[in-house]
Amino acid sequence: MALASAIHRVHGWTGTFADFVRSESARALAVLEINEAGGLATFLDALPSRRRVEYPEVDMQALPFPDQAFDLVVHSDTLEHLADPEAGLRECRRVLRPGGACAFTVPIVVGRLTRSRAGRPPSYHGTAPDGEGYLVHTEFGADAWRIVFAAGFAECRMVAIDPPTAHALVAIR
Repeated sequence: MALASAIHRVHGWTGTFADFVRSESARALAVLEINEAGGLATFLDALPSRRRVEYPEVDMQALPFPDQAFDLVVHSDTLEHLADPEAGLRECRRVLRPGGACAFTVPIVVGRLTRSRAGRPPSYHGTAPDGEGYLVHTEFGADAWRIVFAAGFAECRMVAIDPPTAHALVAIR
């Protein structure tokens, strides 16, 4: 819901997400969805210019798309699995058109700052084909917004539905 609300706010939409994807303005968007964005994926499927790729099959740190190809990039709980999450966001910025938005979620450990997991025992979550999960490289904290600016975005917004647990970040190119 936080991700849907973030997309709504970026596009000035006040109705339901189902109505949003049927709107002319949404149908005109070129959207890149990296991994299935949970319950939004079914709705995003209705958009004629939506591309979905799966990480790690597609390297988020080297996206196979031209510069400025998309109006919106959406991903959920993926950045923490990248060896260099800033590079992943830089790639999102690269493929966005000016004024475009990257709406995403990351798990945030409340009451702590972002830290690398390098040198710590491995931590996994998600459901990888091996059944073990995906290795976590970064634990995001209260300063998660900093990576958005480090990646070169002009603006960062945080949308919360049920603070501190349900939130999304929006990076504006």
